[in-house]
Amino acid sequence: MGGPAATEPAGVKSARRTIELLETFAAQDAWLSLSDLHASTGFPRSSLHGLLRTLFEAGWLEADPGTARYRLGVRALICGTAYLDRDPAKPFATEALETIRERTDLTAHYARRDGAEVVYLETREARRSAHLVSRVGRTLPAHATALGKALLAELTQDEIAAVLSGPLRALTPNTITSLEQLYAECEATRQRGYAAEFEEGTPGVRCVAAVVPYRIPATDAISCSMPADQVDDAEAGQVGELLAETAIELGQRLRRAGIR
Repeated sequence: MGGPAATEPAGVKSARRTIELLETFAAQDAWLSLSDLHASTGFPRSSLHGLLRTLFEAGWLEADPGTARYRLGVRALICGTAYLDRDPAKPFATEALETIRERTDLTAHYARRDGAEVVYLETREARRSAHLVSRVGRTLPAHATALGKALLAELTQDEIAAVLSGPLRALTPNTITSLEQLYAECEATRQRGYAAEFEEGTPGVRCVAAVVPYRIPATDAISCSMPADQVDDAEAGQVGELLAETAIELGQRLRRAGIR
């Protein structure tokens, strides 16, 4: 008797392959050839030819005619922007980030957990920042960020282990790579009321973050990032307490507006 793959309708298989193909492009910075994609996905070359042609004709991919390589096209940006435009929490979050930036002169972020990653939905750069590349739409491993640790602290240890089913990848020498260390960090987060990390996600940067309590378990959090060599523990703690207060107020506003 055949397994699920044997009985899966062809249309469903094609849709799943299309999604995986787009996610493969999203995870890579470079142009990708059919051979690159075959090595990454294992899809038959004949299927890849058809999928690439369809996605290119629909505007989801653009091609480099000189090398027969592809990358994401403008339709991907249009759909991603539509997600943000239709998120009812985002206008409230944007206002909260503006307040945080005004009070701290630090870069503030709003993010949502998606499985083992956090996705940045909005950023307000510090006015003195030389950083000009928006994080919106970018992802980082939850275990390596204050945002992610704040959100993981909403879960039980069993739930955390289920979410982080694979090895914990190190982004810097300071990244937590063991579940036991992460459990301890989550407990410290619950005790403090905010999460903290020191150069765990990005060298030279420390962050604090707090969950926005309008869903159970929380899905969203706000954070501040700051130069690691210019902010001491006491100053970072003051920012963390401000974030916790702001996040609670934001959660109350969202619930009053009927947003869940």
